[in-house]
Formats: sequence, structure tokens, C-alpha cells
Amino acid sequence: MAASRPPSLPFPDPSNFKINPGRILMAVLALLVVIGVLSSFYQVPANSVGVVQRFGKYLDTTQPGLNFKLPFGLDKVTQVEVRRQLKLEFGYGTAGATNEYQYNEDYSEMEKEKNMVTGDLNAAVVEWVVQFHIEEARDYVFNFLEPQDTMRDMSEAVMREVIGDRSIDEVLTVGRQEIEVKALERMQLIVHALKMGVRIDQIQLGNVNPPAEVKDSFDEVNRAQQQKESSINQANGEYNRVIPEARGKAEQSISQAEGYATQRVNQAQGDASRFTALLTEYQKAPEVTKKRIYLETLTEVLPSIPGKIIVDDRVPQFLPMMHLQQKATTPATTPLRPAR
Repeated sequence: MAASRPPSLPFPDPSNFKINPGRILMAVLALLVVIGVLSSFYQVPANSVGVVQRFGKYLDTTQPGLNFKLPFGLDKVTQVEVRRQLKLEFGYGTAGATNEYQYNEDYSEMEKEKNMVTGDLNAAVVEWVVQFHIEEARDYVFNFLEPQDTMRDMSEAVMREVIGDRSIDEVLTVGRQEIEVKALERMQLIVHALKMGVRIDQIQLGNVNPPAEVKDSFDEVNRAQQQKESSINQANGEYNRVIPEARGKAEQSISQAEGYATQRVNQAQGDASRFTALLTEYQKAPEVTKKRIYLETLTEVLPSIPGKIIVDDRVPQFLPMMHLQQKATTPATTPLRPAR
């Protein structure tokens, strides 16, 4: 007995399908309207501006926020971060950088860009960083195809020029700041002349070392130089301590001597004036002046004489009074008599 076949399902007849051109056209138009509306607005971040091109020609620069443009690619918007400081690193690279031009990802090229020759034909390994910001968005977008890549080449050329004008000692030690200033001035002059639309904020040297093959010798020289400078600083410190002290003592001695000289002169002038006054008074009244001088002299002298006995001319003899001197610690003095 033959197996029974399942009943066949009824299929729609293709002749019953009809294409409605009007509906398709309406659907296409609706889709185009939706796409047009969605592509007519764009958002500019707070740290950027939008450079609008219409058919490739510059049209306008829009500020942060929601903005309108013609859809379907008629207007093209390039967002430029004008409120962000960018940097280019040479000879090294910071991990996690969001700027693709920040450092050279090719290690061999990175090694080449930091190897330089100084003006006295010595080799040096120089690392540096260029910090800049976009000042004119229109110039930045239109004047150069790859502005940051161009800036990397220009910065390397400028740094090689500046390093090539200086000795190895200046590059490694005292000339770093001058190199940074000179490179900044030169770099800013070039980007301004080429209208790149950027402003160089700072060029800062990083690690500056001699090549690894001679680094130990350079370190020895640097240590010797540091010891020399330390000895000089110590000597200068000792000099600054001793010399002012000696000068102060000398000035003090001179001041004391001048004061003593002034004192002696004034005292001599005073004594001379006093003697002159006494002479004048003596010439007027010799006896009175003589007696006054005698009494004044006794007033000055007598207080300094110990164990003194003062008698007048009415004392008949001095011997009975000798017992008054037995308790005195100093020998008896010769009796004084007033002048007649």
C-alpha cells in the first residue's frame, strides 16, 4: 500500500501582487525627510568650535552648542578643539595619549629624533615637549593637510638648529633655559609666518643626557664640577662671614678712636678754657683766686687720704694726738695746716 501524501498547501497566486509606485515614492520621500532632519543638526562640544564647509568652501565658524546645517552632505562640519592645550612629545611618549600626533609610535623614529649633535661636535640625547593651542580654527583646517604632523617636523628642525649653536656643556647644564626660550621664539615665528592657526605656549626640555656609551665619563665630569662649585660656594660663604665681621670690628675701632680723639680734644679745650678763665680771675683778684684754688684743690685731694688729722695753728704740739692713730690701719699722715 502506497504511503499517503499530505495535502498540498495553497500558495498565493503571484499574479495577485501589484506594485503601487505611489506608496513606494511616499516611503522614499518619508525616509529622505527623516534622514534630512537627522543630518541637519549637529552638536559642538564646549571646548571646540565647528568649521562649516559648503561644497568644500569655507562658510562659517560655529560656537559650542546645537547648530543647523544643510543635510545630505551639502554642508560638512569639522570640529576643532580650540579650548584645549595640546602637546607634542619628542624622544618619549606618555601612555594613554588621546592625540594621535602626540608622540611618534615608531620606536626607531623616536630614537632618531632625540639624537642630536652640538656646536662643538659632541653627541647629545635631547627630549622635549611642545605645548600649544589652536588659535584660528579656519587657518588650522584649510592651510595645512596635517598641521600637527607638520609641526612635529618643524619643531625637530628648530631644536636641532638651536642645539647645533651651543656647546655640550651649555646643553647639559647652564644653557637649558636659553635653549627653551630661543626654540619657542623661533617656532612661534615660523607658525605665524605660515598661518597655521596655532599658538606655541611653551617648549620645555626634558631629559638631556650624553649618549649611553660616554654617560659614565660625563657623570664624572659633572660630579667634579659640582664639587668645584660646592667648594667655591663654601669659600664665598666663609668670605662673606669673615670679611664683614673684620670690617665691622675695624669700623668699631676707628669709631672708638675717633670718639676718644674728640673727647680728648674737647677735654683739652675745656681745660684750656678753664685755665684761661682762672687766669682772668687771678689777674683781677690774685689773693682771692689763689685761696679759692687752694681750697678747691684740698677738696679734691683730702677725701682720698686715709687716717688724716686736721689741726690748726692753735695746737701747741702734735705728739699728744699720736694715740689717735694707734687704731688706724694705715700709718699716720703728716698734719696739714691751712695756708696763711
